[in-house]
Amino acid sequence: MAMREDKEIQEFRNIMAEPDSYEEGFSWRTVIMAVFVGLFMAPAQKYMQLVAGLQMGPAARWVTVILYVEICRRAFTKLKKPELFILSYMCGAVISSTGGLLWRQFIVQSEELRKMGIIEYIPGWYAPRDPDVLALRDFFIPEWLVPIGLMVLTRFLTRLDHFGLGYVMFRLTSDVERLPFPMAPVGAMGITALADASSQRETWRWRTFAFGGMGGIAFGMIYLALPNITGAIFSKPLSIIPIPFIDITNYTEGIMPAMPFMISFNLGLVVTGMVMPFWAMMGSFIGLIFTMIFNPILYHAGVLTNWEPGIGGIKTIQANVMDFYFSFTIGLSLAVAAIGLWHVTSSFRKKRADMDAAGKPKMEWGKLFKPPAGRGDIPIWAGLGIYFFSTTVYIGLTYYLVNHMSGPLMGPKFPLLLLVFYGFIYTPFISYVSTRMEGMVGRQLPIPYMREATFILAGYKGAAIWVAPVPFHDYARQAVFFRTTQLTGTKFTSLMKAELVLFPIMAIGMVAFSQFIWSIGNVPSEMFPYANEFWELNAYQQGLLWSATMPGEAAAPFREAFKLPVLLSGFGMAMAVFWVLNHFNLPIFLVYGIIRGLDQSLPQGIIPMFIGALLGRYVFKKKFGDNWPRYRIVFAAGFAAGMGLAMMLGLGFVLMAKSVIKLPM
Repeated sequence: MAMREDKEIQEFRNIMAEPDSYEEGFSWRTVIMAVFVGLFMAPAQKYMQLVAGLQMGPAARWVTVILYVEICRRAFTKLKKPELFILSYMCGAVISSTGGLLWRQFIVQSEELRKMGIIEYIPGWYAPRDPDVLALRDFFIPEWLVPIGLMVLTRFLTRLDHFGLGYVMFRLTSDVERLPFPMAPVGAMGITALADASSQRETWRWRTFAFGGMGGIAFGMIYLALPNITGAIFSKPLSIIPIPFIDITNYTEGIMPAMPFMISFNLGLVVTGMVMPFWAMMGSFIGLIFTMIFNPILYHAGVLTNWEPGIGGIKTIQANVMDFYFSFTIGLSLAVAAIGLWHVTSSFRKKRADMDAAGKPKMEWGKLFKPPAGRGDIPIWAGLGIYFFSTTVYIGLTYYLVNHMSGPLMGPKFPLLLLVFYGFIYTPFISYVSTRMEGMVGRQLPIPYMREATFILAGYKGAAIWVAPVPFHDYARQAVFFRTTQLTGTKFTSLMKAELVLFPIMAIGMVAFSQFIWSIGNVPSEMFPYANEFWELNAYQQGLLWSATMPGEAAAPFREAFKLPVLLSGFGMAMAVFWVLNHFNLPIFLVYGIIRGLDQSLPQGIIPMFIGALLGRYVFKKKFGDNWPRYRIVFAAGFAAGMGLAMMLGLGFVLMAKSVIKLPM
């Protein structure tokens, strides 16, 4: 007798029904739009990130999709969901491909890492350390050939890996086990709505997007374009609004000692707060209040001993990380992982109990070798072959680079068996468990600091392992992506064709955009305020962890920062907060927001986003009613696009100024 499926699983699956047929989504029209994003939006995205710390990646994808929809509407062309989905996929990949090289040239020049004695252990295959080479600010020289070649190789393996173990996990959990993947329809429904709207006459999306775009242009002209244009023309830029924030720590430290206090006037953060879940923003604000009370208490208790009056906000953060928050944050992360594991497993057990009462769903093993017709699947053995090939290359490359291309070893070699364990035991295990959790309850299974702990316990001495392409992955996210692709009715062969076009664009763009920005000026420098403020702090926090595997006195920073009692206190405090909040059945976003906010929340981002959350909930939601959730997403995308256009205008002036300077006399 056939067994009945769990009703809740069936409800999840019916949120968006699986299509009966699949269509090709790749076309030269999508390629042209992706190239448009690569030529115009990708450089602006990277420049905005360096100048103001702004991210427009998701917004850029939706900007391109909405623009494409409106162009086709006026050409009386009806768009297919697969075509829009592939366009969104390609744009997202191009936008995310611009980083990496600029950070590498900085990390080998970081003053904080130099103080720790780490730079001399960073291998040349990661980035050249010669000051004369770095002073040229040029990636097109022989010294950068190996680092760039390795980056391109690892990027290729990453793109190839999309059709490896992640695809196999999708086939196992979606086709064979028939798990619902409750979060997969979220992305698919957005594409579906736009595809349906492409044939309608109602244009609220375009009006809302245009309204947000005009606001983004107006603010971006003052906040981003004006300093770049005036800086290109005059010796000193004119900045009306401070970028990225104004530091008032020296004025507040009398009341709140050891509390970093900065204020950001970035209107984009207010818009982001409107889009983010309200209770998550509320939790972050409560975490900020906690930090404002907790830091002075720690200072007067003699815990924050490295802080001194007058050192400013960034140095205050740095001192507090060394004294307390490095270990405290690890404890919080472990607690968040434990809470997430408890939440996921309890939900999983509940569903399993319901399934036992209603009848377990049938495991359709035949579908592992016979996927739905027309979906464009590759054979399961091909997916396994890609996984074994890429993992073997990762293992061989890491072992060779770390043990034979990183200078004289100060201790034993990094164990080959540990790399094999990462690639062929831990990665399949965590990927399958995490994918099943995603399939059942829409959550992954994070295990924080597993990689870092094994690095430290391996006995290896040096920095090379921290920058090597270690095969330590969780492919659950890729499995969810394949499920989303299926729900849009897109043939998987469309993804393969898109990758063939994407990779050359990404490889060339990665080097070209980085070279363009580096040629403008040193990164970081006063030309790039956000990077100038935060990159050294990020390097310092990264260096504390790297120093754990350094030989001799170079390991002192980690020994000083790592305090087991503080780690346990962070874990215990987070678990206690969770127990209290969970006891009163408070929203889960509030619970996670407060716990994550215990990690020295900083006001420059939280305050404007909290203001945005209040405006969204108590002003705009009342005005627009049930339409507000849809309006705010499109408005935020338009606002980010407008700021991007303003940034591109300023970037154009900078380019022209630099070109004039370089002309021969």
